[in-house]
Amino acid sequence: MEAIKAEELHTLIGKVNSTSWFKVDQDRINAFADVSEDPQFIHVDPEKATPIFGSTIAHGALMLSLSVGKGYETAIPIEGTKMAMNYGYDKIRFINPVPVDSNCRYNSTLIEVTDKGNGRWLMKTKIELEVEGSDKPGFVAENLAMVFV
Repeated sequence: MEAIKAEELHTLIGKVNSTSWFKVDQDRINAFADVSEDPQFIHVDPEKATPIFGSTIAHGALMLSLSVGKGYETAIPIEGTKMAMNYGYDKIRFINPVPVDSNCRYNSTLIEVTDKGNGRWLMKTKIELEVEGSDKPGFVAENLAMVFV
């Protein structure tokens, strides 16, 4: 995608961009359990988790965290950007479990752009975690990014 002027961002509202597909394997889930100190059995113990979910499931926070790095694939290049930063979230809902070994991708839709003055632009993006084979997203979030031009 070619770089766009910040003043023209509103023309991209409603356009969906998707990341590449990626697999969420048990090694990744276990590593996140270690670093987040959240070894709950539904994430790390297949024997105990299987009767409940059919397998272990990924942490919701893991899937949300991965959306940050994978989000570079769908980022909108803005002319003259000096810096962009994650400004937070307005809404996060973990809707559906993400079973181990699921193929996933993120679908991002720009939903709002606000000129905050002094070269600052606040972008609100809806992010949905698509889980291959599921009719419901793993999560839906509204991410806020502040872009400095």
